Amino acid sequence: MYLIQNIISKEVFILPDNDVVLKVKNLKTYFHTSRGKVKAVDGVDFEVKRGRTIGLVGESGCGKSVTSLSIMGLLPKSLAKIEEGEINFNGVDLTKKSENALRKIRGNEISMIFQEPMTSLNPVFTIGEQLSEPLKQHTSLNKKEMKERIIEILTLVGIPRPESVYSEYPHQLSGGMRQRVMISLAMICNPRLLIADEPTTALDVTIQAQILELIKEIRDKQNMSIILITHDLGVVAEMCDEVIIMYAGKVVEKADIRTIFDSPKHPYTQGLLKSRPGMSASGRKQDLDSIPGSVPRPDELPEGCTFAARCPFAMGKCITEKPPLYQLENQLSRCWLHEVEEKEEVKCLSYY
Repeated sequence: MYLIQNIISKEVFILPDNDVVLKVKNLKTYFHTSRGKVKAVDGVDFEVKRGRTIGLVGESGCGKSVTSLSIMGLLPKSLAKIEEGEINFNGVDLTKKSENALRKIRGNEISMIFQEPMTSLNPVFTIGEQLSEPLKQHTSLNKKEMKERIIEILTLVGIPRPESVYSEYPHQLSGGMRQRVMISLAMICNPRLLIADEPTTALDVTIQAQILELIKEIRDKQNMSIILITHDLGVVAEMCDEVIIMYAGKVVEKADIRTIFDSPKHPYTQGLLKSRPGMSASGRKQDLDSIPGSVPRPDELPEGCTFAARCPFAMGKCITEKPPLYQLENQLSRCWLHEVEEKEEVKCLSYY
């Protein structure tokens, strides 16, 4: 709690160039199964500006990773399809691009750090062989120049003895070093947009802090944009400029980092923040709160608000009707409570 409060209280540094790099509009990604269409992502909208970091937050099954795979064009073609919407990257709609065109963009202009470095790296190829692959695809460097570039990027991400690591296999490296290799793989072609899917999962706290600091340094040096996918609110507080809270395939709240922590509006966001470990005023550890229940299966979504069954403020309308995304003063929030608040405000104004 103390760490997050100190991070949040820092002055936010705004880069002068805030052009939109990525704009996702009404993205709907459905899986086609024997039980019918599964709405994994259902009408998601957001944009990422140059040099900024936006966080996608939510429990497992909320649609965060499917959103990122939709952007990358890595969905399994036999099961998943983008049914509707646009993914505009530098003014070009990626949903209308062929697979060959997407290959030229992936790893070059848009890169991704995957969740598990041990399973993401091929165990039968050396680190040098794997890092050379995007260079072969997207550059005209010769073998010597490629090796020099690989040594350079390994040094940049803080890997000791990079010349030796170049010839080693993934199983010879620690978890932290494998994650640094994954960052090298994503950064080797200097992308404009980096998607980081749980980049510090399964790493100890010390290594986690080093990895996050490394990503921030690279972002600031290259004025790169980042989409950070995580469920760790401490990581969000340290890394992000804006936050999107997702639940059951939809955006339920969106705001800048300070507003999310100081004034969360959606009951789900409030529940996530209450679930953080904290300390009492006396310095003793407090019991952890939790949100009852679990995220509904994408193929068994309720008729009304998808969070209603877990919400302490649920009303009759929440069970039968889906709430819209309300535009509040500093944020967006998808909850019928805002309609009630608006009516109460009107009553007060008419009284006076």
